[in-house]
Amino acid sequence: MAKELWKGNEAIAEAAIKAGCKYFFGYPITPQNEIPEYMALKLPQEGGCFLQAESEVAAINMVYGAAGAGARVMTSSSSPGISLKQEGISYIAGAELPCVIVNIVRGGPGLGSIQPAQSDYFQATKGGGHGDYRMIVLAPASVQEAVDLVQEAFDIADQYRNPVMVMGDGMIGQMMEPVEFVEIPKRQLPEKDWATTGLRGRKEHNVINSLYIEASQCDKHNEDLFAKYAKMEETEIRCEEYNLEGAEIVFAAYGTVARIVKNAIKSLEKEGIKAGLIRPITLWPFPKANFLKAADMPNVKAFLSVEMSMGQMVEDVELSVKGKKPVYFYGKAGGAIPTPKAIVEEAKKILGGAK
Repeated sequence: MAKELWKGNEAIAEAAIKAGCKYFFGYPITPQNEIPEYMALKLPQEGGCFLQAESEVAAINMVYGAAGAGARVMTSSSSPGISLKQEGISYIAGAELPCVIVNIVRGGPGLGSIQPAQSDYFQATKGGGHGDYRMIVLAPASVQEAVDLVQEAFDIADQYRNPVMVMGDGMIGQMMEPVEFVEIPKRQLPEKDWATTGLRGRKEHNVINSLYIEASQCDKHNEDLFAKYAKMEETEIRCEEYNLEGAEIVFAAYGTVARIVKNAIKSLEKEGIKAGLIRPITLWPFPKANFLKAADMPNVKAFLSVEMSMGQMVEDVELSVKGKKPVYFYGKAGGAIPTPKAIVEEAKKILGGAK
């Protein structure tokens, strides 16, 4: 199949349909509006249902209902909209329901800007809603990768009965790139015998719930959830390692920022400075072992986390390297984008002062 030029948001929507998504509930917000627009046009043609809810709060609770019935369901939004969905996301995680949530991130806090950002990292990876819960968070660096990860996200959600977030900065949603819709290998998935679809030969109805009145019951439920999260950490971590051999400085970056960093690495090499990159593709589970391994490399003098935020992922990098090497941060916020030139200058400044 030949590659076609697609806008990121529309490609994400098409990928979801190809993955078997039958229900979409959402509410407009820039810069992700092309996702619901595409779904409104195409999903009914595929026998699915598109519904623009009256609010983001309503949309995520509609997702809860469809997921509870065993349907493949998705919602999408941008940063302030995802904030409004947080209570519902916590409920969905607590009820162990599979769904896909797409966040095309814009600048904040508050209404912020409509420009691309990465400042939702804490919200996505640390649990923006209440309670102890986790989502697998996938961070594509290109439209093609977004297409592939969205399709796989539905299988991941079904496998673990858990919400999965695909988080891209605004550039991912708005840029146009060549895309090939290849079939992603399917996982062996369990039957949805827990879904609320009537008795179907059972003696009792299934009940979807996240309420546990007794402290001991809620404690046991959390322990069971974290046993599931531990399995995710064992099997779902993924990242890209780039040019690490002989690197004096190792960059940490994800999404489109990682592509900018690769250009900075090429510029540094022209000046005789060897640099590498670790790009987390799963923001959670975070690839701690990859960073710790790099910290043990004798040639590595320092790490530099480059982000479109005021510094969020840098904390996970610091925790991962366990103090073995210094960790620095460089970022731009509110929709401003780091340039290769600025990243090069920051790296040179660090290497000039690093021991």
